[in-house]
Amino acid sequence: MRVTSDAFSTQCDRGRPLRGRVAVVTGAARGVGEALARSLSDAGMRVALLGRERATLQKAADSLHPSMSIEADITDREALADAACRVEAELGPASVVVANAGIAASGPFDRTPPELWQRVIDVNLTGSANTARAFLPQLTATRGYFLQIASTAAFGAAPMMSAYCASKAGAESFALALRGELEPDGIQVGIAYLHWTGTDMLTGIDDHPVLEALRRNQPRPARRVHTPDQVAQWLTRGINHRAPHIYAPPWLRWCQPLRPLFPALVARVTRRELRGNLSDTMSSPIEVLGAGGRADWNAFTASRFLPPNG
Repeated sequence: MRVTSDAFSTQCDRGRPLRGRVAVVTGAARGVGEALARSLSDAGMRVALLGRERATLQKAADSLHPSMSIEADITDREALADAACRVEAELGPASVVVANAGIAASGPFDRTPPELWQRVIDVNLTGSANTARAFLPQLTATRGYFLQIASTAAFGAAPMMSAYCASKAGAESFALALRGELEPDGIQVGIAYLHWTGTDMLTGIDDHPVLEALRRNQPRPARRVHTPDQVAQWLTRGINHRAPHIYAPPWLRWCQPLRPLFPALVARVTRRELRGNLSDTMSSPIEVLGAGGRADWNAFTASRFLPPNG
């Protein structure tokens, strides 16, 4: 079933279900992306899952009906263009596109390999722009909704996470700029701010001195780690209403007016932590966080050593 140019916007504006529409979720092999794909499928959407891990991605898609999985590197514009054509041909034009794919690396900036630092930026920021570019014709036809997954890392940047924080702040700015361009065409752009979420990227947080210190110094309610399923429910609710901002958890919305204070607060906490454990922290190994991030980095590094026609 194909939607008319204004069917999605009209239906969502009235708060009706998403049933029958097409959604695309990047980074959908695991974590928030996989949980969101499942939540949107439960809401009646036909979902295309994009990601790097073929077997894991296919397993996630097999539990959803109707759905499809496409292995694609979002930093590869040609691969994304092909994916967009497949989605439209097999499921119909996308009404919802969620730029969720993201990776993170931790460690001192001057010891992080430049290629790894650049890869985080390429996936989290440039990959989001590539995703929007590939699916923009479909979103224009459906007067659809583009959701950029950001993070509270955009509120206050943490040392030892420079690439991740820079990319998430950039992704937020990109979405804000895109919103102004696309609103006249009836396309809505949303930004989702995620806090502590129990994905494999967060595994071992207590062993990360800066992140552990930031979490320890937050008020007790703010320390809670939310499950990907709970976050996916908040995101689905926001998608259903074409929300300009989605907060996961919802109380984060009250932090927006306080954002000018956060950089100083983060700097104060992390400066104290770094002073107390400087040698251990600065000599800690450079780490790609989470199984999904490692899968992307391993695939990327392997591709650099393929022969020209490989």
